Amino acid sequence: MNYRKLGRSGLRVSEISLGSWLTFGKTVDEQDATAIIHKAYDLGINFFDCANVYAAGEAEKVLSKALRDFARESYVITTKAFWPMGEGPNDKGLSRKHIMDQVHGSLQRMDLDYIDIFYCHRYDRDTPLEETLRAIDDCIRQGKILYVGVSEWTAAQIQEAVNISDKYLLDRIIVNQPQYNMFHREIEDEIIPVCEKIGISQVAWSPLQQGVLTGKYRGGNIPQGSRASKEEVNSWVKKIINDIVTRKVDLLDGIAKEHGLTLAQLALAWILRQHNIASTLVGASLPEQVEENAKASTVTLTLETLERIEEVLAI
Repeated sequence: MNYRKLGRSGLRVSEISLGSWLTFGKTVDEQDATAIIHKAYDLGINFFDCANVYAAGEAEKVLSKALRDFARESYVITTKAFWPMGEGPNDKGLSRKHIMDQVHGSLQRMDLDYIDIFYCHRYDRDTPLEETLRAIDDCIRQGKILYVGVSEWTAAQIQEAVNISDKYLLDRIIVNQPQYNMFHREIEDEIIPVCEKIGISQVAWSPLQQGVLTGKYRGGNIPQGSRASKEEVNSWVKKIINDIVTRKVDLLDGIAKEHGLTLAQLALAWILRQHNIASTLVGASLPEQVEENAKASTVTLTLETLERIEEVLAI
Protein backbone atom coordinates (compact mmCIF):
# COMPACT_ATOMS: atom_id res chain seq x y z
CA MET A 1 0.00 0.00 0.00
CA ASN A 2 1.22 3.46 -0.90
CA TYR A 3 0.41 6.61 1.06
CA ARG A 4 -0.13 10.25 0.12
CA LYS A 5 -0.29 13.49 2.08
CA LEU A 6 -3.62 15.23 2.54
CA GLY A 7 -3.29 18.75 1.20
CA ARG A 8 -0.58 20.81 2.84
CA SER A 9 -0.93 18.92 6.11
CA GLY A 10 1.52 16.35 7.40
CA LEU A 11 -1.19 13.66 7.52
CA ARG A 12 -0.52 10.63 5.32
CA VAL A 13 -3.35 8.33 4.24
CA SER A 14 -3.51 5.13 2.22
CA GLU A 15 -4.25 5.54 -1.48
CA ILE A 16 -7.12 3.10 -1.06
CA SER A 17 -9.49 3.88 1.80
CA LEU A 18 -12.49 2.00 3.15
CA GLY A 19 -15.95 3.56 3.13
CA SER A 20 -19.06 2.55 5.05
CA TRP A 21 -21.93 4.11 3.11
CA LEU A 22 -24.61 1.52 2.16
CA THR A 23 -22.74 -1.29 3.94
CA PHE A 24 -21.90 -1.17 7.65
CA GLY A 25 -24.94 -1.13 9.87
CA LYS A 26 -27.16 -1.72 6.86
CA THR A 27 -26.48 -4.42 4.24
CA VAL A 28 -23.47 -6.06 5.94
CA ASP A 29 -23.85 -7.57 9.40
CA GLU A 30 -21.42 -6.67 12.18
CA GLN A 31 -19.41 -9.89 12.07
CA ASP A 32 -18.80 -9.59 8.33
CA ALA A 33 -18.10 -5.86 8.65
CA THR A 34 -15.44 -6.56 11.27
CA ALA A 35 -13.77 -9.09 8.97
CA ILE A 36 -13.76 -6.53 6.13
CA ILE A 37 -12.30 -3.78 8.32
CA HIS A 38 -9.62 -6.07 9.75
CA LYS A 39 -8.66 -7.23 6.26
CA ALA A 40 -8.35 -3.63 5.11
CA TYR A 41 -6.12 -2.79 8.06
CA ASP A 42 -3.95 -5.86 7.45
CA LEU A 43 -3.49 -4.73 3.83
CA GLY A 44 -2.11 -1.38 4.95
CA ILE A 45 -5.29 0.67 4.65
CA ASN A 46 -5.18 3.27 7.42
CA PHE A 47 -8.02 5.53 6.24
CA PHE A 48 -11.61 4.71 7.24
CA ASP A 49 -14.54 6.89 6.20
CA CYS A 50 -17.93 7.31 7.87
CA ALA A 51 -20.72 9.82 8.51
CA ASN A 52 -23.28 10.41 11.22
CA VAL A 53 -26.13 9.81 8.80
CA TYR A 54 -24.90 6.41 7.54
CA ALA A 55 -27.44 3.91 8.88
CA ALA A 56 -28.53 6.62 11.33
CA GLY A 57 -25.32 6.38 13.35
CA GLU A 58 -25.00 2.60 13.30
CA ALA A 59 -22.17 2.64 10.74
CA GLU A 60 -20.07 4.77 13.10
CA LYS A 61 -20.59 2.24 15.89
CA VAL A 62 -19.69 -0.77 13.74
CA LEU A 63 -16.60 0.87 12.23
CA SER A 64 -15.15 2.21 15.47
CA LYS A 65 -15.83 -1.02 17.38
CA ALA A 66 -13.90 -3.05 14.81
CA LEU A 67 -10.99 -0.61 14.90
CA ARG A 68 -10.60 -0.85 18.68
CA ASP A 69 -8.41 -3.91 18.12
CA PHE A 70 -5.73 -1.58 16.73
CA ALA A 71 -3.68 1.28 18.16
CA ARG A 72 -5.61 4.54 17.87
CA GLU A 73 -2.63 6.39 16.38
CA SER A 74 -2.35 3.82 13.57
CA TYR A 75 -5.53 4.75 11.71
CA VAL A 76 -7.40 7.80 10.46
CA ILE A 77 -11.16 7.85 10.97
CA THR A 78 -13.63 10.40 9.65
CA THR A 79 -17.21 11.43 10.10
CA LYS A 80 -19.47 14.12 8.68
CA ALA A 81 -22.48 16.32 9.39
CA PHE A 82 -25.10 18.21 7.38
CA TRP A 83 -27.98 15.87 6.58
CA PRO A 84 -30.94 15.58 9.02
CA MET A 85 -30.41 13.47 12.12
CA GLY A 86 -33.83 14.21 13.56
CA GLU A 87 -37.10 16.06 13.01
CA GLY A 88 -36.22 19.27 14.86
CA PRO A 89 -35.47 22.61 13.18
CA ASN A 90 -31.81 22.44 14.29
CA ASP A 91 -31.23 18.78 13.48
CA LYS A 92 -29.59 19.48 10.13
CA GLY A 93 -27.24 21.87 8.38
CA LEU A 94 -23.97 23.43 9.50
CA SER A 95 -25.01 25.83 12.23
CA ARG A 96 -22.81 26.04 15.32
CA LYS A 97 -25.45 24.17 17.32
CA HIS A 98 -25.82 21.31 14.85
CA ILE A 99 -22.07 20.94 14.40
CA MET A 100 -21.45 20.83 18.16
CA ASP A 101 -24.32 18.40 18.72
CA GLN A 102 -23.14 16.09 15.94
CA VAL A 103 -19.46 16.15 16.89
CA HIS A 104 -20.40 15.18 20.45
CA GLY A 105 -22.86 12.57 19.17
CA SER A 106 -20.30 10.99 16.85
CA LEU A 107 -17.64 10.89 19.55
CA GLN A 108 -20.10 9.20 21.88
CA ARG A 109 -21.24 6.63 19.30
CA MET A 110 -17.67 5.85 18.29
CA ASP A 111 -16.33 5.97 21.86
CA LEU A 112 -13.41 8.12 20.72
CA ASP A 113 -11.57 11.08 22.24
CA TYR A 114 -11.15 12.76 18.87
CA ILE A 115 -12.14 12.54 15.19
CA ASP A 116 -9.27 12.71 12.71
CA ILE A 117 -11.22 14.43 9.91
CA PHE A 118 -14.60 16.11 10.20
CA TYR A 119 -16.35 16.77 6.88
CA CYS A 120 -19.05 19.30 6.10
CA HIS A 121 -21.18 16.79 4.18
CA ARG A 122 -22.63 19.46 1.89
CA TYR A 123 -22.61 23.27 1.68
CA ASP A 124 -25.19 24.98 3.89
CA ARG A 125 -26.70 28.00 2.18
CA ASP A 126 -28.78 28.82 5.27
CA THR A 127 -25.83 29.32 7.63
CA PRO A 128 -23.09 31.97 7.36
CA LEU A 129 -19.92 30.21 6.31
CA GLU A 130 -17.94 32.07 8.97
CA GLU A 131 -20.21 30.56 11.67
CA THR A 132 -19.58 27.05 10.34
CA LEU A 133 -15.81 27.49 10.10
CA ARG A 134 -15.52 29.09 13.54
CA ALA A 135 -17.52 26.24 15.13
CA ILE A 136 -15.25 23.64 13.55
CA ASP A 137 -12.17 25.61 14.51
CA ASP A 138 -13.39 25.68 18.11
CA CYS A 139 -13.70 21.88 18.01
CA ILE A 140 -10.13 21.70 16.71
CA ARG A 141 -8.91 23.94 19.54
CA GLN A 142 -10.71 21.67 22.01
CA GLY A 143 -8.97 18.60 20.56
CA LYS A 144 -12.21 16.98 19.37
CA ILE A 145 -11.30 17.29 15.67
CA LEU A 146 -7.84 17.26 14.09
CA TYR A 147 -8.59 18.32 10.49
CA VAL A 148 -11.49 19.75 8.51
CA GLY A 149 -12.83 18.67 5.12
CA VAL A 150 -15.80 19.27 2.85
CA SER A 151 -17.79 17.08 0.49
CA GLU A 152 -19.41 18.03 -2.81
CA TRP A 153 -18.61 21.74 -2.52
CA THR A 154 -18.03 23.86 -5.60
CA ALA A 155 -14.66 25.41 -6.39
CA ALA A 156 -16.04 28.85 -5.49
CA GLN A 157 -17.35 27.62 -2.13
CA ILE A 158 -14.01 26.01 -1.30
CA GLN A 159 -12.12 29.17 -2.24
CA GLU A 160 -14.49 31.29 -0.14
CA ALA A 161 -13.93 29.04 2.87
CA VAL A 162 -10.14 29.29 2.51
CA ASN A 163 -10.36 33.09 2.22
CA ILE A 164 -12.39 33.30 5.45
CA SER A 165 -10.05 30.91 7.26
CA ASP A 166 -7.02 32.95 6.24
CA LYS A 167 -8.68 36.23 7.21
CA TYR A 168 -9.54 35.07 10.73
CA LEU A 169 -6.59 32.68 11.22
CA LEU A 170 -8.85 29.60 11.36
CA ASP A 171 -7.70 26.10 10.47
CA ARG A 172 -7.92 25.58 6.72
CA ILE A 173 -9.76 22.85 4.86
CA ILE A 174 -7.27 20.17 3.81
CA VAL A 175 -9.51 17.78 1.88
CA ASN A 176 -12.54 17.68 -0.40
CA GLN A 177 -14.57 14.51 -0.93
CA PRO A 178 -16.23 14.56 -4.39
CA GLN A 179 -17.72 11.86 -6.55
CA TYR A 180 -15.14 10.94 -9.17
CA ASN A 181 -14.77 8.05 -11.59
CA MET A 182 -14.36 7.32 -15.31
CA PHE A 183 -18.01 8.23 -15.96
CA HIS A 184 -18.21 11.17 -13.56
CA ARG A 185 -15.37 13.64 -14.20
CA GLU A 186 -16.77 17.08 -13.41
CA ILE A 187 -14.10 17.92 -10.81
CA GLU A 188 -11.40 17.99 -13.48
CA ASP A 189 -12.63 21.34 -14.86
CA GLU A 190 -12.55 23.59 -11.78
CA ILE A 191 -12.30 21.68 -8.50
CA ILE A 192 -8.90 20.06 -9.05
CA PRO A 193 -7.19 23.19 -10.49
CA VAL A 194 -8.42 25.38 -7.62
CA CYS A 195 -7.57 22.81 -4.96
CA GLU A 196 -4.09 22.22 -6.37
CA LYS A 197 -3.46 25.96 -6.16
CA ILE A 198 -4.57 26.34 -2.53
CA GLY A 199 -3.30 23.01 -1.20
CA ILE A 200 -6.39 20.82 -0.82
CA SER A 201 -6.49 17.12 -1.74
CA GLN A 202 -9.37 15.06 -3.09
CA VAL A 203 -10.68 11.80 -1.63
CA ALA A 204 -12.84 10.32 -4.36
CA TRP A 205 -16.07 8.50 -3.54
CA SER A 206 -17.97 6.14 -5.87
CA PRO A 207 -14.79 5.32 -7.83
CA LEU A 208 -16.50 2.30 -9.41
CA GLN A 209 -19.74 4.11 -10.28
CA GLN A 210 -21.79 2.08 -7.80
CA GLY A 211 -20.32 -1.17 -9.09
CA VAL A 212 -20.78 -0.47 -12.80
CA LEU A 213 -17.00 -0.34 -13.26
CA THR A 214 -16.59 -3.83 -11.85
CA GLY A 215 -18.43 -5.22 -14.87
CA LYS A 216 -20.97 -7.12 -12.79
CA TYR A 217 -23.93 -5.22 -14.25
CA ARG A 218 -22.92 -5.78 -17.84
CA GLY A 219 -25.87 -6.23 -20.16
CA GLY A 220 -28.19 -4.62 -17.65
CA ASN A 221 -28.19 -7.71 -15.43
CA ILE A 222 -28.54 -7.14 -11.69
CA PRO A 223 -26.99 -10.11 -9.83
CA GLN A 224 -29.09 -11.49 -7.01
CA GLY A 225 -27.68 -10.40 -3.67
CA SER A 226 -25.79 -7.39 -5.03
CA ARG A 227 -26.46 -3.96 -3.56
CA ALA A 228 -28.18 -2.93 -6.77
CA SER A 229 -30.71 -5.73 -6.26
CA LYS A 230 -32.00 -3.91 -3.17
CA GLU A 231 -34.33 -1.15 -4.34
CA GLU A 232 -34.21 0.73 -1.04
CA VAL A 233 -30.40 0.96 -1.16
CA ASN A 234 -29.20 1.45 -4.71
CA SER A 235 -32.02 1.49 -7.23
CA TRP A 236 -30.35 4.24 -9.29
CA VAL A 237 -27.78 1.78 -10.66
CA LYS A 238 -30.40 0.69 -13.17
CA LYS A 239 -30.59 4.28 -14.43
CA ILE A 240 -26.84 4.35 -15.09
CA ILE A 241 -26.71 1.24 -17.23
CA ASN A 242 -27.35 1.65 -20.97
CA ASP A 243 -25.95 0.31 -24.24
CA ILE A 244 -23.18 2.92 -24.47
CA VAL A 245 -22.04 2.33 -20.90
CA THR A 246 -22.08 -1.44 -21.49
CA ARG A 247 -19.93 -1.04 -24.61
CA LYS A 248 -17.43 1.12 -22.76
CA VAL A 249 -17.26 -1.34 -19.87
CA ASP A 250 -16.56 -4.19 -22.31
CA LEU A 251 -13.71 -2.27 -23.95
CA LEU A 252 -12.23 -1.15 -20.64
CA ASP A 253 -12.40 -4.70 -19.36
CA GLY A 254 -10.37 -5.77 -22.39
CA ILE A 255 -7.68 -3.20 -21.57
CA ALA A 256 -7.63 -4.38 -17.95
CA LYS A 257 -7.17 -8.02 -18.97
CA GLU A 258 -4.25 -7.10 -21.23
CA HIS A 259 -2.47 -5.74 -18.15
CA GLY A 260 -3.42 -8.63 -15.89
CA LEU A 261 -5.82 -6.43 -13.94
CA THR A 262 -9.47 -6.59 -13.01
CA LEU A 263 -11.69 -3.84 -14.35
CA ALA A 264 -12.04 -2.45 -10.81
CA GLN A 265 -8.26 -2.27 -10.38
CA LEU A 266 -7.94 -0.44 -13.69
CA ALA A 267 -10.64 2.05 -12.69
CA LEU A 268 -9.04 2.73 -9.31
CA ALA A 269 -5.53 3.07 -10.76
CA TRP A 270 -6.96 5.50 -13.35
CA ILE A 271 -8.25 7.72 -10.53
CA LEU A 272 -4.92 7.61 -8.71
CA ARG A 273 -3.16 8.94 -11.84
CA GLN A 274 -4.31 12.35 -10.58
CA HIS A 275 -1.72 13.70 -8.14
CA ASN A 276 -4.38 15.83 -6.44
CA ILE A 277 -6.22 12.64 -5.45
CA ALA A 278 -4.91 11.54 -2.06
CA SER A 279 -7.11 8.47 -1.76
CA THR A 280 -10.09 6.76 -3.31
CA LEU A 281 -12.85 5.22 -1.23
CA VAL A 282 -14.00 1.66 -1.82
CA GLY A 283 -16.94 -0.13 -0.29
CA ALA A 284 -17.02 -3.86 0.27
CA SER A 285 -19.38 -6.67 1.20
CA LEU A 286 -16.58 -9.25 1.41
CA PRO A 287 -12.93 -9.14 2.57
CA GLU A 288 -11.87 -10.49 -0.83
CA GLN A 289 -13.20 -7.35 -2.50
CA VAL A 290 -10.98 -5.15 -0.32
CA GLU A 291 -7.98 -7.32 -1.11
CA GLU A 292 -8.60 -7.04 -4.85
CA ASN A 293 -9.11 -3.29 -4.76
CA ALA A 294 -6.12 -2.59 -2.51
CA LYS A 295 -3.80 -3.92 -5.23
CA ALA A 296 -4.65 -0.88 -7.36
CA SER A 297 -2.30 1.17 -5.17
CA THR A 298 0.66 -0.65 -6.71
CA VAL A 299 -0.48 -0.18 -10.33
CA THR A 300 1.03 2.52 -12.55
CA LEU A 301 -0.69 3.06 -15.89
CA THR A 302 1.47 4.05 -18.85
CA LEU A 303 0.73 7.09 -20.97
CA GLU A 304 -0.25 4.78 -23.83
CA THR A 305 -2.75 2.95 -21.64
CA LEU A 306 -4.21 6.21 -20.37
CA GLU A 307 -4.65 7.41 -23.96
CA ARG A 308 -6.45 4.19 -24.87
CA ILE A 309 -8.77 4.62 -21.89
CA GLU A 310 -9.56 8.18 -22.99
CA GLU A 311 -10.46 6.92 -26.46
CA VAL A 312 -12.93 4.48 -24.95
CA LEU A 313 -14.44 7.06 -22.62
CA ALA A 314 -14.91 9.47 -25.55
CA ILE A 315 -17.23 7.03 -27.39
